[in-house]
Amino acid sequence: MQYSRYEGTPSLATPSEGVMGDARMTTIETPLDLVTSVADLRFPPKIDAHLQALMDRNTEGKLSETEREELEALVELSEMISLLRVQALRVLGRTMP
Repeated sequence: MQYSRYEGTPSLATPSEGVMGDARMTTIETPLDLVTSVADLRFPPKIDAHLQALMDRNTEGKLSETEREELEALVELSEMISLLRVQALRVLGRTMP
């Protein structure tokens, strides 16, 4: 991770599409506490417990159609959060716990 002239502000290199599809890296600056907050994102405990209950009911084959749609949406959101966390952790030089 590179730090800018502003202490505590990491410079992030992100891929961008250049001419003819060649990948180039663009550097942006962002506050360290923002990157750390993204790395620490988690579902609130009640949502996490609800997700677990839905997964358990799914395993038992007891979900209604509405519950199945809710489970799919929560799983999709969980995957998106995980991908954001991995990117933030990579910038911070950390790994997933």
